[in-house]
Amino acid sequence: METNTILEIVGTILNLAFLILVIRENIWCWLFGILGSLVSIYLFIETKLYSESILYSYYVIMGVYGWRKWSANSGKRPLQVSETSLYVHSGWIVFSIAVSISLGWLFSNYTDANNPYFDAFTTVFAFLATYFEAIKLRSAWLYWIAINGLSVWLYMQRGLEIYSVLMLIYFILSFVGLLKWQKSYAKSKMELL
Repeated sequence: METNTILEIVGTILNLAFLILVIRENIWCWLFGILGSLVSIYLFIETKLYSESILYSYYVIMGVYGWRKWSANSGKRPLQVSETSLYVHSGWIVFSIAVSISLGWLFSNYTDANNPYFDAFTTVFAFLATYFEAIKLRSAWLYWIAINGLSVWLYMQRGLEIYSVLMLIYFILSFVGLLKWQKSYAKSKMELL
């Protein structure tokens, strides 16, 4: 078995553990996310998905941030699932599209990247969704549904079949995450009454 295949399997297991734990709102998700991201960075550089390698570097940083954010209230009331307005989401979406186009242009003109615009789009929106996840914003899962669905094709095209299957599993589990966090959101709203 090739080294990349072994690393892809290890990364898949670690990243899947992250997703299952984040759905359950378990703080240990961040440790698995950091480890899985470190493995993924190497694989994406090897397959010339540079935006993805930047994204997974960001995941490492957000893993530390998420751990700190989720543990900041230990002993007190834990961080609750919340939501923001459609107006705020619209602003973030417009900003993310502009950054995606700029990043796609940059990688298209200055690297040998494959699918630079598509890769940039999924990367930039994953940056946003990860931040929303770290602050426990319910709608993070809506972003993940779209990103994970698109990433199935992107990874398959680059020959990362195992990661493509992982993204398919992520796509399905994103619906589970949305339902679970919706229940947590409704429960936290009821507790405020």
